[in-house]
Formats: sequence, C-alpha cells, structure tokens
Amino acid sequence: MSLPTLTGLVVGGMVGAGVFSLPARFGVATGILGSLIAWAVAGAGMLMLAFVFQNLAIRKPELDSGVFIYAKAGFGDYAGFNSAIGFWASAVAGNTFYWVFISATLGNFSDAFGDGDTVLAVALSSVAIWLFHYLIARGVRDAAVVNRIVTVLKIIPILVFIVVLLFSFNAGVFSDNWTATGYGDLGNLDEQVRNTMLITTFVFIGIEGASVYSRYAKRRADVGRATVLGFLSVLCIFALVTLSSYAVMPQPELAEARQPSMIPVFESVVGDWGRWFISAGVIVSVLGAYLAWTLMAAEVMFIPARNEDFPEFLGQENEHGTPITSLVVTSLAIQGLLALTLAVTDALNFMLDLATSLALLPYFLAAAYALKLGLTGESYERVDRRVRTRETIFAGVATAYTAFLFDAAGPKFILLMTVLLAPASLLYIKARSEHGRRLFSPTELGLFVLIVAGGVVGAIGLWTGRISL
Repeated sequence: MSLPTLTGLVVGGMVGAGVFSLPARFGVATGILGSLIAWAVAGAGMLMLAFVFQNLAIRKPELDSGVFIYAKAGFGDYAGFNSAIGFWASAVAGNTFYWVFISATLGNFSDAFGDGDTVLAVALSSVAIWLFHYLIARGVRDAAVVNRIVTVLKIIPILVFIVVLLFSFNAGVFSDNWTATGYGDLGNLDEQVRNTMLITTFVFIGIEGASVYSRYAKRRADVGRATVLGFLSVLCIFALVTLSSYAVMPQPELAEARQPSMIPVFESVVGDWGRWFISAGVIVSVLGAYLAWTLMAAEVMFIPARNEDFPEFLGQENEHGTPITSLVVTSLAIQGLLALTLAVTDALNFMLDLATSLALLPYFLAAAYALKLGLTGESYERVDRRVRTRETIFAGVATAYTAFLFDAAGPKFILLMTVLLAPASLLYIKARSEHGRRLFSPTELGLFVLIVAGGVVGAIGLWTGRISL
C-alpha cells in the first residue's frame, strides 16, 4: 500500500458515522466555549497518540503487527492478548453502531426503521453484514482500494455541509450559543467538557489504521506519515462541523435534533433536499467505514493467531489471502450484537459509548509502551537526546490523556469491558495450551484474577439491573 492508500485507511476509519452525530452530541452537552475546549483537549491528546504511533513505527520497525503488538512487547503476552481482544471488540461494537446508524438515517423517511432498533432494521442490516463479508473475503487489497474511493466520495457532502453553514452564519445564534447558559443547566465548564470526551474519542477511533496494515506498506516510514496526515485532516473536519452547527441553530434545538443530527441541521438551512443529500452521504460514509473496520477487526484476530497468542484456527487464510476464519468470527459477533440492539435502550448511543470504551485499553497500553521506551532509552541508542526527550513527553501526555478517558467513560463501561475480557481469556488459555507454554506469570495471574473479578461484578450488575443497557 502507498502513502495515499494508508492515509485513506486512516481517514476512512475515522470519518464514519460519528461525524454525522456531532451536532446533537455536542448540543446536548455544551455550548461553543465548551466545544472549543473539548476539541482542543481531544485534539492535543489524540495528536500525541498519533505521534506515539508514528514514533513506534520508527523506533520499533520490526513490530509490524498492529496495535496489540506494542502491548505485548512492553508488558507481556497476556497484556498483548487483552489489547487485541479490546481492539477487536471495539471494532465489532463500532460496526454494530454503523448498521444502527444507517437504519436510523432511513428512519427519517420511514417509521418502520425507527431509531435503527426495529425488527426490519435488524433484518436488513443482517443481509448487509453478509454481503460485505463476501466482498472482503475476495481479498484485503481489493477492499482497501474500494475504501480509498469511498473515502473521497464521503468527504464531499461533509465539506458541502460546512461551506453552506458558514455562508449561512447567524451572529445572534452564534453569540447565544457561546456558553449556552440561558438554555438550562449543562453543568459547569469542566462537566460540559467531560460529557463530550467519549464522542470526541469515538470519532478519532481509527487513528491506528495505518499501524494495523503496516505489513502491507510499501515503505515503513509511510505508516507514521499516514497516521499524522489522516489525523490532522479529520480534526479540521470534525471541529468545523461542530462550530458551523452552532452558527445556524440554537443549542436546545441541536440537543433535541434527531440522529443523524447533521440532517435536520442542514435541512433547516437549505430545505427538504438537504435531508436527501446528507442521508446519501451518511450511507456512503458509514458503509466505507464499516468496510475499513471489518478489515481491521479481521487483521487483529489473524495476526495474534499467527504469533501464537490466539488459537491456531483464527490464523487461517483463504485463496485470496484474506484471514477468513477471523472474518467469519467477526461477522458472527457483529450479527449477535446487532440482535442485542432489539433489547437495548437507546441502542445508538450505547453502541457508540461501548465501542469507545473498549478502544481505550489498546490505546493506553500503546502509549505506555512508548513512554517506557523513552524512559529506559531502549531503541534510542544512536538518537539525539533532544529527540528522545521530545518523544518521551509526547508519550507521557498520550498516556495521561488515555488514562483520563477511562475516568470519563465511568465505571459502567469499564465493568462491561471486563465482562467481555474475562470469558475471552479462554482463547488465551487455549492458545497457550496448543503450544505447551506457561499460562500466566505471577503478575499476569494477578491481572487475570482482577479481570475475572470485574467480569463477575459486571455480570451480577447486568443480572440485577444495576447496570442498564
């Protein structure tokens, strides 16, 4: 893959459904001032994370197996396994969110689709899951080229949205939305910013896209360049979508806008054709993002299986070089989670928050590994001290930022994460047994006990209703 193709995977992974939900998700949480601070915090934190992936690609070029390999190299096999499972489960939850989001978009035209959680919505989405499964099974490289084309097509309606709204700028509405203090109690500024953290993180999930496909890169240096180029591009897009929405619609109306909220915002400016235009953009964008994320999810199961961290059956390829068994497991998992949306309250936001929370673990461990390298000096033997200091600072900020996001996610989603990680450890045990390796070191055993304990508490919470879906 060339630099443009790798950058397209990064942009394609990030510019999905999340951008189309930004107006309402921000409107319900904060005004313009809070959104500016939120984007500054999220932008700085995720930029440091982008630099982490760039620097790791340079310092550890032999680690070309995606995000999980950094956790394994820095903190052991079991940490690497949990990083891989967390990333994979995040992709599954995110892809389920995509189908709910498409159905919610169709709900703007037919009540039979509701908010994406009706029987008809689940049935049609199920058909689409397996159509995409067939496309991807034909070959990873072909699907990546399709993603590059789709990435260009889906950016167009978003850019049109931004330009039209900026030309329709209403100074009075923008001024009233500055702090939105006259529209009810949004909490203090700190609470407002915290309430936006999961959505700002969700829209940036995919920043590691080039790292996941590093084994396909023509030049290793392109992996880091694609990560930073992709991030800076989408940061500008996301911030402009948010701010332009505040310029045409009062905050209370933004907060109550039906998702995908870009549709009613654009429609309020240009009329009925805006609903069709943005809806088409949503469907193209989300299908492209789904393609990219299904590719990444399959890779994240396939590579650990080849490295003996997952059971051998997940490392099988078909005649097209596609990791077919891991793709089948991924599609089945998406299908199962999609069925769960029939019983979940507010399936759209639940899947968004779940996908974000699950992605925090691999991000945190990758940043912590980069920080460990900087502090110990490993891989910096012939590097200028100022470069090492700068990269260590970047890694430290990225580690602190991802740790802060765990706090923003709250105990509910942390417990749900352990509910998934605990039974998944059976795959790790099977993989170790297949190769006659010791199951756990003393430290890993302690981590295993902690995860199982969290999983038990979470399961009890779900059973008793203390944790609601």
